[in-house]
Amino acid sequence: MSVARETKATKAKKSAMKRYIVGIDLGTSNTVVAYAQAGSAEIRVFDVEQLVGLGEVAARPLLPSLRYHAAPGELNAGDLHLPWQTENETAATDSPDSPASPPVVIGRLARTLGAQVPGRLVASAKSWLSHASVDRVAPILPWGAGDDVGKVSPVAASASYLAHLRAAWNHRFPDAPLEAQDVVLTVPASFDEGARALTLEAARMAKLPALRLLEEPQAAFYDWLFHHRDALSAELADTRLVLICDVGGGTTDLTLIKVQMEGGEPQLTRIGVGNHLMLGGDNMDLALAHLVEARIAAGNTRLSAARLSQLVERCRAVKEQLLGADAPESASITLLGAGAKLVGGARSVDVTREEIERIIVDGFFPAVAAGERPGRARGGIVEFGLPYASDPAITRHVAAFLGQHADQSRKALAAQDTQGTEGSQGTEGAPQGGGALPMPDTLLLNGGVFRAEALTTRLASTLGAWRQEPLHVLHNANPDVAVARGAVAYALARAGRAPRIGGGSPRSYFLVVDDGNEAARGICLLPRGTEEGQEIHLEDRTFALRLGHPVRFHLVSSVADTAYRAGELADLSASAGDFVRLPPIATVVQPQNAGGARETPVQLTTSLTEVGTLEMHCIATGDSTQRWLLEFQLRGEHAAGDALPDADANRLPPSLPKAVEQIDRTFGARSQEVGPKEVKRLRAQLEQLLGPRESWGSALLRELFGTLWERARRRRRSADHERLWLNFAGYCVRPGFGYPLDEWRVEQLWSLYEQGIQYVNENQVWSEWWTLWRRAAGGLAESAQLRLIDDIAFYLQPPGTSRYRKPPTAAKSGYDDMVRLAASLERVPVERKIEVGQWLLTRLAKPSENLQSWWAVGRIGARAPFYGSAHGVVPAEVAARWLGTILALDWKKVEPAAFAAVQIARMTGDRSRDLPFEIRADVVRRLEAANASRTWIDMVRETVELDQADEGRVFGESLPAGLKLIG
Repeated sequence: MSVARETKATKAKKSAMKRYIVGIDLGTSNTVVAYAQAGSAEIRVFDVEQLVGLGEVAARPLLPSLRYHAAPGELNAGDLHLPWQTENETAATDSPDSPASPPVVIGRLARTLGAQVPGRLVASAKSWLSHASVDRVAPILPWGAGDDVGKVSPVAASASYLAHLRAAWNHRFPDAPLEAQDVVLTVPASFDEGARALTLEAARMAKLPALRLLEEPQAAFYDWLFHHRDALSAELADTRLVLICDVGGGTTDLTLIKVQMEGGEPQLTRIGVGNHLMLGGDNMDLALAHLVEARIAAGNTRLSAARLSQLVERCRAVKEQLLGADAPESASITLLGAGAKLVGGARSVDVTREEIERIIVDGFFPAVAAGERPGRARGGIVEFGLPYASDPAITRHVAAFLGQHADQSRKALAAQDTQGTEGSQGTEGAPQGGGALPMPDTLLLNGGVFRAEALTTRLASTLGAWRQEPLHVLHNANPDVAVARGAVAYALARAGRAPRIGGGSPRSYFLVVDDGNEAARGICLLPRGTEEGQEIHLEDRTFALRLGHPVRFHLVSSVADTAYRAGELADLSASAGDFVRLPPIATVVQPQNAGGARETPVQLTTSLTEVGTLEMHCIATGDSTQRWLLEFQLRGEHAAGDALPDADANRLPPSLPKAVEQIDRTFGARSQEVGPKEVKRLRAQLEQLLGPRESWGSALLRELFGTLWERARRRRRSADHERLWLNFAGYCVRPGFGYPLDEWRVEQLWSLYEQGIQYVNENQVWSEWWTLWRRAAGGLAESAQLRLIDDIAFYLQPPGTSRYRKPPTAAKSGYDDMVRLAASLERVPVERKIEVGQWLLTRLAKPSENLQSWWAVGRIGARAPFYGSAHGVVPAEVAARWLGTILALDWKKVEPAAFAAVQIARMTGDRSRDLPFEIRADVVRRLEAANASRTWIDMVRETVELDQADEGRVFGESLPAGLKLIG
C-alpha cells in the first residue's frame, strides 16, 4: 500500500503542469514575488505570509530580506509558529540552518526585533554576495556580532529568504509547488559571474534548482512595457534612448535601451550596462545614522557595530517618513539603551526634513555638471565590512556611465534621426551647444528610494540640465514590486506574448593571455551582444590542456561598446578600456590512462546560458565528445576586482634563455662540475643578466619559478644547492597569489613539504625553508597553514609551556623565521592567531628577545588582513590589549613597534574591526612625536589604502614589481 501511495504521489507531482509563471526579486532590502497563471495576461503580486509580531502572522507583498538570530530563551517558540510548520518546528524550518540552532526570524518581525536588540540582525546579504574580499560561503553574518550570536553565510542567508518564499507559496498552492513552476529570479545587472553563480547556489539550497536569471533594470522596464503593451508605438514614438536608473537597497544599476521604430513598432535593444556599484539605500540610511550618532554619542565616542546597525534600522524608517508625501517638518529617532537600561538608557534626537534633504538629496543626487566624474579617494567607505563606493554622488556615476557608452548612444540617436524622427540633440545625437555627452531622451527610475519625489525630481532635473531639455520620465507606479512583476513579463515576452528586449550579453569576455613579450592581452571568447544559448566556438585557436593537474583560466570582462570579434586579440592594459577581472575558472582533466599523454589539444566554446551565466567548455580537437566544463572559483579572497598585471612587469627580458642556462648548470639533470663558489655566485650571475633582483617583474619571476620547479629534484646536491633553491623558489613565487596559475604553483610547491629538507644540521637551510613558506603563505589553503602552525608551535610557545610537543620533522633552527611565518598565516582560525600573539608578547617581555617579533605582533593583530578574509581578524578588544603593550615601549629603542602599532590601530571604516577613537588618538600622538611618516598617521586617522612601500612592509619584504594587490 505504501509503495502504491508513493507512486501515486510521484505521478501527481509530475503531472502538475507549470501552472504559473513566477518572478522573484531577491532584493537587498525586500524580497518580492509576482506571478501569472498560465494562459493569463494578469500579473499579480504574491502576498507572503510572515511573522509581523510575536504570535501574529499576516500576508504582506514585501518580505524584508532580514534574519533575526534570537538568543537562547529570548523568544517563545509558540510565538514564532508559521502556518506551514508542524508543532515542533520553529520559524527557521525550511531554511538552510541547523535545526539545533536558536530560533531564526525572517521578514517583518525580524526588522522590528533588529531595531530593538543590537547585533543580531542579518542585513544586506545580497551585497555580501558580490564582496570578494571575504569568504562568501563562510558563516560571517551578522557582521561583527559576538561569539554568542549564531552566524550564517551570505549564500545561506539568501537561501533562507527563498526557502521562506517556497514554503509560503507551497502552503497556498499545494497542487502547484514553486519548484515545479516557471521561475525567473532577478539579479543586479552589475553582478559578475561569481555573484550570479552564488545566487544560483542559494536557489539550489532553497530547493529551487530550475530557474532563469534576469537583470533587474531590464525587469523594471519589462514591467513598464507590459503595462503599456497595447499602446507602445504611441508611448515610445518620441523615444530613442532610455536610461534605466535602478537604485536599490545595496546597489545602483544603470542600463541603456535603444528604441528603434520598424514598421511602426518599437524594437528594443540593450546597448549598455554599468559596472558594479555598491551604492544605494543602505548608504543613505548609514549617512543619516552618522548624523544622529554624532548627536547621541558623547564627544568622540562611537557606537559599536551592533548598536550602529540598530540605529540604521531606525534611521531608515525616519528617512522614508520625511521624504514621503505630506511629510512632517521633523521626526524623532530613539536609540534604546542596552541591558538593564533598555528603556531608561534610551536617547532621542530630532531630525528635520531639511536635514534629510541636505544629506540624501544633495549628498547622493547633487546637481553636478555633465563633465563631473566620481572622485577616486585613496580609501573607500567600509562600514559593516562592506566596501561601499567612495563617492556617494549617484549623479556623477550616471555621468561617467553615459560617457563610457557615448559611442553606442550616438549611434542609437543617429539611427532614429536618419529615419526622420526629429530630436532635440542635433546631428548624430550630439547635444545642442556642442556638448560631447550624448544624452538619453527618456528616463525610467526604479528602486524604493524613488518613492521620494524629491529624489525623482532632482535626478530628472539634473539630466534635463545636461540635455538642455527635459527628459520624458516614464511613470513607475510601484517601484517596490516592479522588478518582480517585470520578471513575469519577461517570461511572457519569451513566450511571444509581450514585447521583448534584445541585446544579448551586456559584456565582452576575454581569456587573459600569459604572454611575457607583450603587454597584457586577451582573446575575445564571447563578444558583447551574443544572444543566450548561442555557442561561440574558437575554431582558429587551439590550446594545450595539461592533464592530471589543476588548470586555471583567468578571464576579464568589459562593458565598453568596442566591437570585438570572437577570437580577436585585445589589449587589456588599463588605458585601452574598462576591464574587470573575474573569478578564475578551473578544472582538473584526468588522463585516460597512467601512461597517456600529459597534454591534449583543445578548443574553447563559450556561451551565455539561459539562466544568464557564462559557461565555458574545453573540447578535445580529436574527439568532440570529450568536453570539460570550466567552473568559476568562488572562495578566493582576491578572486574578483584584482588589477590586471602591469604591462612592463609582464615583459620577459631577451636575456632570459641565458639565465635559464645558468640555472641549468647548477640544478640541471647532468652534473657540470659546478663548485661551491659557482653555486654561491648564481644570484650575482642572474642579476648580471636580468638586472637587480628587486626589479624582476611578476612574469619573469614566475618563469624562473617554472625553471626551478622543473629542476626541483636536484636541489639536494649539496647544502648550498638546497639553500639556494629554497631561497630562489620562494622569492619567485611570492606572495603566493596575484598572478595567473599561482594557486597551481603553490599547490605543487606544497607537495615538497612532507619531504622536508635534506641538510637538517644546516641552520641557513632551515632559515630558507621557513622563509619559503612565509613567502608562499598567501597561496596556501587553510589546511596547509594549520599544518605549518602545528609544526612550529612547539618552538613558538614560551619556555616552560608544554601544550605542544616537539614534531619529528622540524628543528628549532630558524626561530625568527618561524615567527615571521606564523604571523603570515592569515587563514588559520582566530583562536590560533590569538594564541601565537600572546606567546610572542610573553617572550617580548624579556629584553633579550628579537625586536623583529614586534613586526609579527603587528601583522597578527592587523585590522586589515594582507590576503585573508576580513572576518578572520583578531577581535578588536584583543588587539587593543596588545596595542597597550606596544604603547608602553620606547619607540626610539624599539623601531618596529611604530609600524606594528599602525597595523593594529589602522582605520578600516568597519567599526567591528576598528579600535576605539581614544586608542587611535593615542597612537597618532605617539607617531607625531616620533616624526613618523604622514602616510602612517593618515592610516590611523582615516580609511586609506596601503601604498606599495607599506604593502611590502606588511608582507615583510618587497613585492614583485607591477603586482598590485587589492585588499
